[in-house]
Amino acid sequence: MDLENYYSESFKNILLKEVKMPVITIARQLGAGGKTLGEMVAKKLGYTFYDNEIIQLIAEKANVSEDAVFSTEKNTTSSFMKFVSGIMPKTFADRAKENKQDALDEIIYVDLLNLIIEDIAKNGNAVILGRGSQYILAERGDTFHILLIAEDAHRKRFLSKKYNLTEEQTISAIKVEDKRRENLYRRFGKKDYDKWNNYHMIINMTKTDLEAAVNQICCLVNR
Repeated sequence: MDLENYYSESFKNILLKEVKMPVITIARQLGAGGKTLGEMVAKKLGYTFYDNEIIQLIAEKANVSEDAVFSTEKNTTSSFMKFVSGIMPKTFADRAKENKQDALDEIIYVDLLNLIIEDIAKNGNAVILGRGSQYILAERGDTFHILLIAEDAHRKRFLSKKYNLTEEQTISAIKVEDKRRENLYRRFGKKDYDKWNNYHMIINMTKTDLEAAVNQICCLVNR
């Protein structure tokens, strides 16, 4: 290697070491606006946002349809979408029930979930919504874990507006989803997802607006 190429490679290695490629995980209560906020943060930072994209990646790895992954995820966690699908017209979530041939084992799902979230983190510059990502990446440096919470009244208003639910339905939905999260985190051997020491930042969305919350997270990452 000549001297010019040597210094060029050395400079490149220095740059690679100095370039930060953070990952942000967002855990949230239903109705706290986690997906909307996550998309806004990703757009502002120029990161990639991962939510249902993880379903697509699991489907590719397992060689099954996205419907099969969605069905496994839903049945594994008894998700809020199971509640919603009972009061809304047939959707992607409902079609998954009808596919009996195309199935994904629950254990394989959890293994692939871990693998894919870890792969996403290796590439960096990502915002990952939910799916226990704060636990999967708990030991990874340069990762920021965020928890969004909100008072019940705020959560009910959000759900009523987004899903056109009655007040009674929003109350039921919150109970279903809170239980779902408890079940999901139990699969990671955790019961403390709402404990402050699991996160770099906890934001009460009842006390702030989306834009302010986005700015807080971006400031944390860019400090």
